[in-house]
Amino acid sequence: MMNPIINFFRTKIYTAILLLLGIVFTGVAGYMYFSGYTFIDALYMTVITMTTVGFGEVSPLNETARIFTIFLIIASVVIVGYALSVITEYILSKNNIEELKHKKMQKQIDSFKNHIIICGYGRNGKQAARKLLAYKKPFVIIEKNKDIEERLQFDNVPYVIGNANEDDILVQAGVHRASSFISALPNDADNLFVVLSTRQINKTINIISRASHESSYDKLKFAGANNVILPDKIGGDHMASLVVVPGLMEFIDNLSIVGKSNINIEEIAVEKLYDTKDIKTIKDLDLRKKTGCTVIGYKNANGEYIVNPEAEIELAPHSKIIVLGRPEQIENLNSEYNIN
Repeated sequence: MMNPIINFFRTKIYTAILLLLGIVFTGVAGYMYFSGYTFIDALYMTVITMTTVGFGEVSPLNETARIFTIFLIIASVVIVGYALSVITEYILSKNNIEELKHKKMQKQIDSFKNHIIICGYGRNGKQAARKLLAYKKPFVIIEKNKDIEERLQFDNVPYVIGNANEDDILVQAGVHRASSFISALPNDADNLFVVLSTRQINKTINIISRASHESSYDKLKFAGANNVILPDKIGGDHMASLVVVPGLMEFIDNLSIVGKSNINIEEIAVEKLYDTKDIKTIKDLDLRKKTGCTVIGYKNANGEYIVNPEAEIELAPHSKIIVLGRPEQIENLNSEYNIN
């Protein structure tokens, strides 16, 4: 998709070219008609008139031809001046198009609040971004490798190019306003430093960090990470589980997102379901009857989970429920309770 700024300048350039061709055609036709010049002589007179080089006339002009020449000079000065200004503006602006795009993107990032920051756009970072897109969650990518910028632009995701080890880059990504931070760098030492910096800037942000070695787990937790993920360990466990309980693992895999409209498991704050001034139970909500979704988990205000909660359990303020359903049932739930 072509940049609208480039389209704008190209339109102005095409207009200037058409005006130049129009004035040349008018000049040639006028000199041929008023002075009886041949095409070459008329073209010559038009060009020297437009460029004001001061060469002599092909032959003496009559009074009508001189009046035509006056108007041709005035029109030429205006049109040539316009064409030169457009071309100059395009040449100067072409060098600043990237800067303008970055300014526009930074303005978008500055408007984010309670967003997610993904540090690193490698294999894990891309997967995280894909899932957040499916859930329509606002996020910003921090990537220090400028060679990946083209891929970021192609994927149409907001990003900041720079080293996340620098506080200025974290601030540029809005870390002080963000709700969560995912550090998906390939190097554990870099993840450790980024986690420390992030926690220092934002004391309440939820930090999830990647780790390549189990020895880094405790260090990252001590540095301030709320959760530490070891992709290699998870991958090995998953492969082994596919051998031991293949049917179960295939079912669990289908609980994640396959596409933008295929969400079939959701975590919802109870405040979005009813006014918590009057405590209700799972049975009172009757989500199964209203939407088709089934409550499979409950998370209380202290962060403790209950799997397959009883229907009589009270849904206290600041707690959450986990519901399971087909994509259309999840959509019914969101529609029923106006959940975005």
